[in-house]
Amino acid sequence: MTMRTPMQDEARSARATSMVRLVLVDDHAILRQGLRSVLEREPDLEVVGEASTSGEALDVVGQVKPDVVLMDLKLSAASDYEGLVLCAQLSSANKGLGLLVLTTFLDEQLVVRAVQAGARGYVVKDVDTTELVRAIRAVSRGESAFDSRSASAVIRSLNGQTTPREGLTERELEVLQLLATGLSNAKIGERLFISATTVKFHVSNIMRKLDVGRRAEAVYEAGKLGLI
Repeated sequence: MTMRTPMQDEARSARATSMVRLVLVDDHAILRQGLRSVLEREPDLEVVGEASTSGEALDVVGQVKPDVVLMDLKLSAASDYEGLVLCAQLSSANKGLGLLVLTTFLDEQLVVRAVQAGARGYVVKDVDTTELVRAIRAVSRGESAFDSRSASAVIRSLNGQTTPREGLTERELEVLQLLATGLSNAKIGERLFISATTVKFHVSNIMRKLDVGRRAEAVYEAGKLGLI
């Protein structure tokens, strides 16, 4: 039987503690398989779980307690921004978890919103492997990691150059509060004694000001901003 020396045991322990444990979240299995294959070539990266939906991701992360979650923002055909909600949920439930967005979307507002939801990094899927691995390691250390295009969006945001999302009128806030209860335009109109067409006009203005494309996203964004 081969005996290990104390020095060998110490080196093995050091390698174990320096391993970065990853969970991959993407709705395409073939993409997750490709990422796993590429990332596990690195001696310090280990994929310990995968998920294709928000529900699966919450379960897997809760079970395996990874260091980093590498996730897409589009997790279904129903919504382009489901990953933003998941990002906020994971960040809230798992203190210290490193969230790194890997997505096809390069939109300044989306980058900023991902950061606000708890992401430490944001890279686009055409990034090369070296830069992706560097970003994963940085996020695992508690640092931020952005590719050059995403970083410029964050810098502009810090400089106050992004589009304001507030400035809703009193009527728009009233419509927004009723929208959050799930009422239709017609029902909101009945409550506020205005026509459904007028409600539709207000909802369009609300979505424009909050920079979202769906009613549900307007409610989510308003909740984050403390408007409702």
